[in-house]
Amino acid sequence: MTGIAKGTFTVEMKPLSDPDTADGVSLGRMSLHKRFEGDLVATGAGEMLSALTPVKGSAGYVAIERVTGALHGRSGSFVFQHSGTMNDGAQQLSITVVPGSGVAALAGLSGVFRLRIADGTHFYEFDYALPP
Repeated sequence: MTGIAKGTFTVEMKPLSDPDTADGVSLGRMSLHKRFEGDLVATGAGEMLSALTPVKGSAGYVAIERVTGALHGRSGSFVFQHSGTMNDGAQQLSITVVPGSGVAALAGLSGVFRLRIADGTHFYEFDYALPP
């Protein structure tokens, strides 16, 4: 079974430690807390590592996030893996389901998550596949 889930989410990030800065590059560690609404009704919790460079608009981050809730009515949890870079303000972002991380009615889940921010609101589209 394949599908596309759409909706919005809110995110709260908090520093987990003071940034480690050397040679103008700042390494940081943050907690992530999300609330998804729409076709995915869930909460997300995880950690992010970031690198902010002295070049305006250039940075990188990785994150692992456990998502718990219901996807089109199927309850369970799974894990997203994030990898993103920014080069002169141009973003490149990959958010995918970690293979084998789905449990309960979301066992076998795979997929790619895309986000868009407009007027301060975070929108998502989640292309996914689940066994029947």
